[in-house]
Amino acid sequence: MPDPVYSRRVTPTLQAEPDCARPASAEAPAGGSGPLIAERRAFHEIDRAVWDELAALNPYATPFSSWAFHRAWWDAYGENAHDETLVVIDPSADDPDRPVAIVPLMDRHVVEASDAATHTTLRHTDNASLTPVPPTACAVYFGATYHADYATLLGHPADMLRAAEALATAFANEAVTPPPTPADPNHPEPWAAVDLRRLRQADPAADALATAFGHHEMAEGWTLNVEREDVCPVIRIPEGATDIDAVLNTLGKKERHEIRRKVRRAETAGEIELIESTDPVADLDAFIDLHQARWGEKGLFPPNPGGDQSRRFVRRLFELFGAGPAAAGWSVHLGFLTVAGRRIAAEIHFETSGSVLYYNAGVDPDARDLSPGVVLLERLVRRAIALGKCRVDLLRGNEPYKYEWGAIDEPIQRILVRRTAKLA
Repeated sequence: MPDPVYSRRVTPTLQAEPDCARPASAEAPAGGSGPLIAERRAFHEIDRAVWDELAALNPYATPFSSWAFHRAWWDAYGENAHDETLVVIDPSADDPDRPVAIVPLMDRHVVEASDAATHTTLRHTDNASLTPVPPTACAVYFGATYHADYATLLGHPADMLRAAEALATAFANEAVTPPPTPADPNHPEPWAAVDLRRLRQADPAADALATAFGHHEMAEGWTLNVEREDVCPVIRIPEGATDIDAVLNTLGKKERHEIRRKVRRAETAGEIELIESTDPVADLDAFIDLHQARWGEKGLFPPNPGGDQSRRFVRRLFELFGAGPAAAGWSVHLGFLTVAGRRIAAEIHFETSGSVLYYNAGVDPDARDLSPGVVLLERLVRRAIALGKCRVDLLRGNEPYKYEWGAIDEPIQRILVRRTAKLA
């Protein structure tokens, strides 16, 4: 897809305010200053409350870092990867088993034989130029990378550098991916690449990881690359905004006129409502129908093994987010756009203290004359304003419609570490 014709902006302010209303704690956690140790611990062995407590300490963490998101991912896609979750501990602490940080990881070959059936691919902007890794290489990724738009280390920013150093040391000592065993003969061989994606550019974890892996690069014969992976365009809500005009008035004349014209045309067909589902698990089939109507075989839910996994993943998202308190007050929502009582679009979004994150959507192709995509996003922006949010995050991808709203690019980075001997 070529670059859109709309203005593309990246601002330091955006990068410095990860979630407007949730700054990092000014007080560093109690603990020593000595080295930390990273050790493997299965995801299912980590308590949900401990996981989410550490996620909430990092202001660059998002709902994609929550226990519920990762639990849903493993429940749905566990056959596609091996769990390599690491916990970082302080051996000098009063409770040395309690994690100082958590690093959600998984490993798999870059391309697995099952990928054709499950449609498991790492999506990124079409015109991105990224360093390739051979398809046969055993690669370590952040957990849930294939379906998460952001990733990071879970822990306090003050501990990031030591935690990253513990992680890099674990990779250097071959303490991450074990070799195949009789009990698990299909486990990938030791790692050939560490491919950590979805890191927000200003996230202190990104700098910490690059620094830590860089310390080992020459001694271990590694090759380290830090590169932009993609962008997540973000609509900024002006401070003090009380209605949609506060956002529309920040746009160019053409974009403002087109959005208003399309919304008015839909309004002539009847009352417009964005109705939040009170039972999203029960309403998921209606969402899936609209998603498939729009995307068909290219969508998430085709009638194949990959579609089955996607259906389980989304269902588990709503079940798990609704089953207990989430980190930092994060939540997931299902909404239906109706015109004169007719459902013409559906969406899934996350909410944080300062943001609405627009995750997925489907529309009725027979309602294209009502511009359901434009009207749906306009209603989501209205919701963000009404809830006092400061931004609507449109997540990964540089699709042109995002820039019609004056969205500003939030870059996300990739940290790639390769071992030449293992790639040969």
